[in-house]
Order: sequence, then C-alpha cells, then structure tokens
Amino acid sequence: MKTFEIITETDARVLERGETVMLARGGHITPLAQDTLRERRVTVVRDGQVSIEEAALAPVADIRRIAIASDHGGVKLRKDLVAFLRGRGLSVHDMGTDGSDPVDYPDTAAVAARSVALGETDAGIAIDGAGIGSAIAANKIRGIRAVMATTDTIARYARQHNGANVLTLGATLVSLEEAKAIVTAFVTTPMSEARYIRRLGKIRDLERS
Repeated sequence: MKTFEIITETDARVLERGETVMLARGGHITPLAQDTLRERRVTVVRDGQVSIEEAALAPVADIRRIAIASDHGGVKLRKDLVAFLRGRGLSVHDMGTDGSDPVDYPDTAAVAARSVALGETDAGIAIDGAGIGSAIAANKIRGIRAVMATTDTIARYARQHNGANVLTLGATLVSLEEAKAIVTAFVTTPMSEARYIRRLGKIRDLERS
C-alpha cells in the first residue's frame, strides 16, 4: 500500500480508481487533491487510525468488475441484472447457471465469491430464491463478507459500515426495480471511515480462530 507525506493533485490523478492509500502522521492533502480523490473514490486512511494490514481489507471502492451467479430460481433476475450492470458500463462476469434444472445454491454462491476472493473481480452478486442460503455459503469463503439485502438502505450500510464485497438477492423477495436499486446502492457506496475499516481486522481474526 502506498504511503504519502502529502497528496497533491498530481498524486491523486495517477492513483488507481478505488485504491486505498495511507497518509503518514502529520501528512497533508491539498484542496484540489481532495476533490480528485473523491471523484476517483480513493480511500485515504491516516497512519495510527488503522494499520496497513487493516487498510488492505477495505473493499474496492470503485467497483468496475463484478461476478454474478444464480441457482435455477434466480436465472431471470440474474440475466436482467447482467444487462442492467453492463448498461452502467461495468464489466460483468456472468457465471450462470442457465436453464430450469435444479442447481444447489452453495455451488453458485461459491463461484461468485471465489472470483472476488481471488481478486478476479471487485465484487460479487449471488442469487437464489431467498438470498439467505447464498449469503451463508459465500461467507464460508475466506475473505468474503456477504450480505443478503432486501432494500437499498441495507446494501448501502453493508458497504459503508461492514465492507461487504458480495451481495446476495432473493429472486422471490424483490422485484427487478427493487433489485436494481439495491445493486446500485451496493456498487456506488465506498467504505472510507477508519473506525469501520479497523473493525474488518477483527472479522478477519474471527476467520482465523
């Protein structure tokens, strides 16, 4: 992770979109750089607020690549969301399934979650009938923080406060328009406050225990 004593407009413009960087104790961000960092969704954490290791746990702030998978009950919603997300300019990895033959939700949720855990995509979406099973399954993958959301408020809080990197949806619980609002909130909300990022380290420690 890059560490800066000062972040200028020039520095801000060459940082990757959605990147997390460390500002040294007593460091400074110029006013012009503040605007650019915000526009590029760069997360800046200050030395002493969180460790470098904790800061690295923050989810990608500027989601560009997203994995999406569903079981047989979520095929139609998944296909509609794939078109919606691609229409927003996102790179979507459609991981199936297709058809009406029964498919087990732990398998499809794991496919999307592993793509995120391996860094192949910035975030994931898994769909089944209720979304609950997919969330349980996805959360068994190390490094995944999956949330089942039925409203855009839950999706926004899950990102901002809990650093969720996988969203699960219940095809029988939300309409297409509701799903679009939920997904939009999920992909556009960054996690930036140090107190929230610091807590991700405790979640990681639970995985290791």
